[in-house]
Amino acid sequence: MFRKTAVTAVSNGSYLQGQANGRVPSMDSEQPAQEEKVVLKKKVTLLRGISIIIGTIIGAGIFISPKGILKNTGSVGMSLTVWTVCGILSLFGALCYAELGTCIKKSGGHYTYILEAFGPLPAFVRVWVELLIIRPAATAVISLAFGRYILEPFFMQCEIPELAIKLVTAVGITLVMVLNSTSVSWSARIQIFLTFCKLVAILIIIVPGVIQLIKGETQHFKNAFAGNDASVMGLPLAFYSGMYAYSGWFYLNFVTEEVENPEKNIPLAICISMIIVTVGYVLTNVAYFTTISAGELLLSKAVAVTFAERLMGNFSLAVPVFVALSCFGSMNGGIFAVSRMFFVASREGHLPEILSMIHVRKHTPLPAVIVLHPLTMIMLFTGDLYSLLNFLSFARWLFIGLVVAGLIYLRYKRPDMPRPFKVPLFIPALFSFTCLFMVALSLYSDPVNTGIGFAITLTGVPAYYFFIIWDKKPKWFRKLLSK
Repeated sequence: MFRKTAVTAVSNGSYLQGQANGRVPSMDSEQPAQEEKVVLKKKVTLLRGISIIIGTIIGAGIFISPKGILKNTGSVGMSLTVWTVCGILSLFGALCYAELGTCIKKSGGHYTYILEAFGPLPAFVRVWVELLIIRPAATAVISLAFGRYILEPFFMQCEIPELAIKLVTAVGITLVMVLNSTSVSWSARIQIFLTFCKLVAILIIIVPGVIQLIKGETQHFKNAFAGNDASVMGLPLAFYSGMYAYSGWFYLNFVTEEVENPEKNIPLAICISMIIVTVGYVLTNVAYFTTISAGELLLSKAVAVTFAERLMGNFSLAVPVFVALSCFGSMNGGIFAVSRMFFVASREGHLPEILSMIHVRKHTPLPAVIVLHPLTMIMLFTGDLYSLLNFLSFARWLFIGLVVAGLIYLRYKRPDMPRPFKVPLFIPALFSFTCLFMVALSLYSDPVNTGIGFAITLTGVPAYYFFIIWDKKPKWFRKLLSK
């Protein structure tokens, strides 16, 4: 079964359960040491929290292909409006998570909040889909972008071999897993450095764009709201693309137990990060349009590279390197955060017990980190990654909408719960409505892929009853799970 037993240490004392009192053996004598509680330490400062959010939100998308919004809005002015509004909506969602993170001081993010508000079944379904499909596929996709762009300067005159991309990608994934298994501090320090690189990359685009505006290069902004008429479904799909580009603001809530002074630092980190990202995204798109027309942007495979080639000459070779570093930062931040969801789900008895073990000396949830490695490698070399993400893209917004709706529900269910940070009720109401509207839209606009994703998500229901509820499993099956 997935339910935990009373075991507190495994592998000769190398790991201890997250909330168990384990006996650490003495190195110098045969007498056991005093009992001590092995926990994940509070090493996430305000700066590290900001780097987790910014470093995970800003991936390859803003540098490679921001054309999804432009395509579905039909004009430069409306696309910039959607970028701004999506940033504000994402800030609303992030503020809701700030309230949840300060009143429910547990790691785990979506999983923990659904568990608190709606119980174990929907929480298990969330972590089931995340572990088996969403996180391995999402990690593989962003890692492939890393592999492609880190090799770009070496293959300027020819196509990059797919095998080379996948091999470099596999090395990158392994490096991230080792880093997160070895040290929380070093993982956080590298995340700060990579976040700095992302912001430098955005400034490399914004500053020349501002110079172009000063020179009077505004021809692409004339009649900014005129252009091809977007379809009836276009504007909602543009918002869907925009919200996806901003997704990642929720990752700090996955590591709440490791945040110093969470009542203060979680809301501050979220607000600072979302303002920086929103301003950066809007100004980056403005910079693109100072040099590239709407039609050229729609035809470009990597708009940042096209922009750099026109304005920077040989320096444009640096852009793929910055894109690769940006992708690596998203990989690192995602693994750092999501491994805590698996750690907490195991602690609650919803995943195998070993995933709630903590390395005694390194104080990292090593099993919860490395469980993703084989699954991601399988996805990388055998799976149709983009189809899987299309199948399950609606699931992310369904559960995020459910979490924010749960905030409203908890206001009435547990009114006496301490809430150091509290948002006006219209913010969660508006944001949860937006999420559920996007889910309904995906069911209408793409019923086949969404239906397949819905079916995959529903497999978590029989899995819950089979692994968690059913106590009369055959002995051989229990032994297999115990091993």
